[in-house]
Parts: sequence; C-alpha cells; structure tokens
Amino acid sequence: MFSVVEPRRLYRQAAEQMRALIERGEFAVGDRLPAERDLAEMLGVSRPTVREALIVLEVEGLITIRMGSGVYVCPRKSAPSASAAPDNIEGPFELLRARALVECAIVEEAARLARPDHITILDQNLAAMRNVLDDRSEALRLDREFHTAVTSIVANATLERLVGDLHDQRLTPYFEKLADHFENRYTWGSALDEHRLIRDAIAAGDPARAREAMRSHLELSQQRFSRSFGEEPMDKTLSPARRPARAT
Repeated sequence: MFSVVEPRRLYRQAAEQMRALIERGEFAVGDRLPAERDLAEMLGVSRPTVREALIVLEVEGLITIRMGSGVYVCPRKSAPSASAAPDNIEGPFELLRARALVECAIVEEAARLARPDHITILDQNLAAMRNVLDDRSEALRLDREFHTAVTSIVANATLERLVGDLHDQRLTPYFEKLADHFENRYTWGSALDEHRLIRDAIAAGDPARAREAMRSHLELSQQRFSRSFGEEPMDKTLSPARRPARAT
C-alpha cells in the first residue's frame, strides 16, 4: 500500500503517494486517513514531514484537516490551480533551517554595528506588533519588517533582499493553510516575546547572546509548526511560552 520514500523533498514524495491512493479510491470520500504517527511509520518519514504533505493535499482540495479529530478525504471540487500546489517552494521546516543559517549570522553582526537609531526602529516595530496579535496579515507583515530591520543594520542590500525573499515565501496558499492550523494570537505573542529578546541582545551589543536569541526564536517557530494534526487539540488558553512544560 505504502512504500518508504527516498530522502529528497520528502514531504512532496509523501504527498504524491497519498494522492495516488486517494485518486485510486483506496481511501474513499469521507474516509479518515490513518493517524499521523501511522502514516509516518508507513512512509518511513518523520511526523513533521507527514504534516507538510497533508497541507499539500489540503491545498489541493483532496482532504480536510479537522484539528483534534483527524484527516478526512473530501470531494475535489476542481483541479488544483498552479498556484495552489507548492511545487516551486520549500516546506516550512526547510525554510526555517535556511533562515537559521542566514539570520543567526546576520544578527551576530548586527549586535556589533547597531546604533541607537536602529534600536528605535526595532522598538517601534515591537510596539506596533503588540497591537495586532489578532490580525494575522498585519502580524506577518510586522514579523517580516522586524527581521528585515535587523538585517538592515548590517547595511548589505543583498542580505536584505535575501531575508525579505525568505519571508515572502510564506505568502502562498500552502503557508496560508499552515497558518490556519498553527498561528493565533498566542503563537504571535510568543514570537513577539522572542523578538524582544533579540532586540535586547542587539541593544546590549552582545553578538553571542543575539545569535542565541535568534537561534532559539527560529527553533521555537519550528516547534510551533510541529504540533500534531491528530487527536489532541491545541490548547489556546495559554501562550506556548507560558504553558507548563511537558516531558518530551
């Protein structure tokens, strides 16, 4: 039924296998797909890879993801548009790894070069973001603005364009679906808290601390995207940063 996929863009290959099974009728409309952990085992990939693949199929209209319930096959109303299938973009985990490599190096240099006017710009961004945690589009815009403002301290137009382009990859139907499931005022509140730590390290002129704050921010961002689609609904009563720690 399933075969283990090869280690190249795993989430796309996993999506192709699940799509083929659905289109052949092995999973009928209304059927619930196997649990996320079972799909991961069948395909020989990680659970985050399965989540990325499921988002592809949801964008295509083949499945619907019901948080806390599971993943169900639904009738496809029409063929997916070219913009819906993320054939020319990376998945969120690949993107976050790239950002970590680039932005951790940038923020280290920014902490060496920052002037008071740079810190003022970061402070204005943080104040604005605090007021828009319920507005995803504005929070996303200000999130991009914060990271490009950090990059602008280094005064390198190529790096500014690179960081902006990395952030703009989130403006796709694929990432919109991902955001529907995993972003809310509490996750944005956590991101804001993490931005403050980055700002403070830059203001203190501490490159090592700034690098660690950026690394931690991007790692926590990945953890926020790594929550299960399955049977346990996400607790939205507390920010992830403020919930009691659980053993892993």
